[in-house]
Amino acid sequence: MTRRPPAALAAALLLVVGAGVAGAARPKPSGKPLPPPITVFAASSLTDAFPAIDSRDTYSFAGSSTLATQIMNGAPADVLASANTTIPNMLYTQGLVEKPVDFTRNTLVIIVPKTNPADISDVYDLTKPGVRIDIANSSVPVGSYTLSILKNMNLTGAVLANVVSQETDVRTVLTKIALGQADAGFVYATDARSAAGQVTVVRLPAWAQPKVTYAMAVVTRSAHQAAAQAFVKEVLSKAGQAKLQYFGFLPLPAGSPS
Repeated sequence: MTRRPPAALAAALLLVVGAGVAGAARPKPSGKPLPPPITVFAASSLTDAFPAIDSRDTYSFAGSSTLATQIMNGAPADVLASANTTIPNMLYTQGLVEKPVDFTRNTLVIIVPKTNPADISDVYDLTKPGVRIDIANSSVPVGSYTLSILKNMNLTGAVLANVVSQETDVRTVLTKIALGQADAGFVYATDARSAAGQVTVVRLPAWAQPKVTYAMAVVTRSAHQAAAQAFVKEVLSKAGQAKLQYFGFLPLPAGSPS
């Protein structure tokens, strides 16, 4: 008579078999193996979206200007994804990256803590005495976009007078507002969406919004050129674009080069 293994042993065997299957290389539909994992330097606002597009790669998320400085100093990155087009184009003129391509868009919003202690309902409330505002510094794309909005609305002096802190990336602004360390902050709509239960969104007028276009490029000295190019194509693919839009990013205008 054949003896059945104890339930605990059977479960352990299933875990071992399952681990072996999960750890196997994932072939592409064509049967070809996937490119090797690469290191992607990406803007903080892409923290949620990029791993959802490809979870195998290594990501370093920070302010785009910080990432650019690291690449200029020789950091081992394969791809740079910036929250603007200016930084990749600057690196391209220096020969540090290949020709950049645009891959998505975004907009800015104001966020306030869920309890909204300063009773802010529109951008003009940010000029009230005593309101504490947190923004990103002007070297970071979101900080530059913030200043553009204030300039477009003739609110630069009045709002900046209430700024109590300037951060190196958008996620730091998001965290500080969620924790109630300031009364309001300017972030991307996608970041506000990622903390929907912790912050309240105050919309900005569409006419005051700058063009927020993201661009990416393969790093020239990358040792994995083919894999880096494959990642760029993956982001630009129909599936990659669908993932970005799932996280709230906007598609590129029809007919725009990519």
